[in-house]
Amino acid sequence: MKLFTTYFLLLFTIMVSSQNQQKAKNHFQTAGHVFKTSFNTIPNDFVYLGKEFSDDWKKTGYYAAGVLGLIATDKITTKAFQNIEKNIDYRLPNLTPHFLRNSKNMWINNTENTYLTYPIIGIYLGSLITNNEKGQFVGVNAFKAIAYSTLITQVTLKTVFGRNRPEFPLNTNTKGYPFTNNNWDFFNGRENAILLSDPKATGMPSLHVTTYFALAKVLQMEFDNYWVPYSLMTAVFFSNVKGHQHWVSDMVVGGIIGTLIGRSIVRSSWKARGILEKNKNRRISLNYIPKFSSEFTGLKIVGTF
Repeated sequence: MKLFTTYFLLLFTIMVSSQNQQKAKNHFQTAGHVFKTSFNTIPNDFVYLGKEFSDDWKKTGYYAAGVLGLIATDKITTKAFQNIEKNIDYRLPNLTPHFLRNSKNMWINNTENTYLTYPIIGIYLGSLITNNEKGQFVGVNAFKAIAYSTLITQVTLKTVFGRNRPEFPLNTNTKGYPFTNNNWDFFNGRENAILLSDPKATGMPSLHVTTYFALAKVLQMEFDNYWVPYSLMTAVFFSNVKGHQHWVSDMVVGGIIGTLIGRSIVRSSWKARGILEKNKNRRISLNYIPKFSSEFTGLKIVGTF
């Protein structure tokens, strides 16, 4: 009787488990789920971004002081960086199809940018075809990184800071206004359109650096790989590097903000996808064990993941 009861309970458990298994989503269901989840997490993306600054005011203060120090030394550091820039002279081949080369969208019709945006489009479309949910989330999060970087940097911070870009090279007055040799030339008024604006008052922070770091951070976190995204970002950044024309502090601020944008997007997405809690529950413990023998005396470290 005990054996029969055991088999019955085992069979009942298997039946219940099989009934509770989720059916695999079809292509439309997966795409709809990714779109709906990514849209609903937009407010939370900015909540996480705010927490990046508010959770540790001491660290935020250190970063602010560091940036202020960089601005104060910008003439020295930027002149040194310009000496490096003039020795880097290469351009990546243009990937933009001919029918898109009249587009004013800098992420579609720009030789350097397309080396980041086109692979992202490929990841999303490939994942759409293969019904890969993670790949679709990666693609959408990458597009969010571009959109948020543009909104925060190009529209908001450039308008607030109104910093003029440096002469190339510094202390030569080769280009004239609005390019400047004054590293404290802030709070100037912008002209023309905000998204497609001219060089005036658009120095800090660098939109390219902000977006590149945001994209690299999204890809690094989603694929758990540093080398590929950051190597690609570096290669793209140094292509036509003289055309960027920024103070060093502009680029550093862009890198910091871009990293925070990318991390906030992924953490918000992970929370909605149930991944963030799993990562929180992962612990790494280290045990230190002294070892003594005729051949070895030292400390043995055992890690538990």
